[in-house]
Amino acid sequence: MKDKADKKNNIVKISNSAYEKKLEELQIELVKLQDWVKEKGLRIVVIFEGRDAAGKGGVIKRITEKLNPRICRVVALGVPTEKEKSQWYFQRYVAHLPSAGEIVLFDRSWYNRAGVEHVMGFCTEDEYQEFLRSCPDFEKMLVRSGIILIKYWFSVSDDEQEKRFQDRINDTTKRWKISPMDLESRKHWVEYSKAKDAMFAYTDIKQAPWYVVDADIKKHARLNCIAHLLSKVEYEDLTPQKMELPKRQEDEAYIRPPITDQTFVPDIVEEIIKEKQ
Repeated sequence: MKDKADKKNNIVKISNSAYEKKLEELQIELVKLQDWVKEKGLRIVVIFEGRDAAGKGGVIKRITEKLNPRICRVVALGVPTEKEKSQWYFQRYVAHLPSAGEIVLFDRSWYNRAGVEHVMGFCTEDEYQEFLRSCPDFEKMLVRSGIILIKYWFSVSDDEQEKRFQDRINDTTKRWKISPMDLESRKHWVEYSKAKDAMFAYTDIKQAPWYVVDADIKKHARLNCIAHLLSKVEYEDLTPQKMELPKRQEDEAYIRPPITDQTFVPDIVEEIIKEKQ
């Protein structure tokens, strides 16, 4: 792993200005894709998997930032309930699949069984083996039904992951990103690597291949992933013509109630300005 990390230190990183410019261009294209999905009634599922702290959330945030949440939504399921544990494994994920004109981004997905559940012993060996056998058939069924299924695996080196964990520990606004399970998973790095290899061997199918995102440099990973996502769906620009705001209605007979009748949020900005003077 050290050779990989050292090699990446020699990569020239994109400047902030170039990154922001390219990100804006890609987000404009995402809006065009969104309009096309709505117009044509497409159904898109994008799966984001990978190591803890690999940057999946950052990419998802940049994808959804400019999009309509009624069209593009994120699914990040928690621990299954006792009822869900008794169901067919894929059942709770099926409930979140897109309808016509929707894009669903899975922040973690049914692949929990091939990763954390298997490594940490949350499922039996029989349940794990059944998942590896049935998952390809499940995904082929989704594709046959017309769903566009795109799967991303975010790869991060152990050195970079360590750096990001330390950053989260030292930043109080990021500590929520580290769960007890994340800390426990650190002890099972090799087991997770083996589980990922087995998962790829069974589920990297032609109908729904895995696309690996090199995530050691966050900004590069974001741009690369979004650009690739856009390339996987053929779409056209349906941007409407420029709109003009109509004149606001005027009614001289309308009398507003006194402003003192309303309860306003305290203005802390005024206090901040006074403190600096």
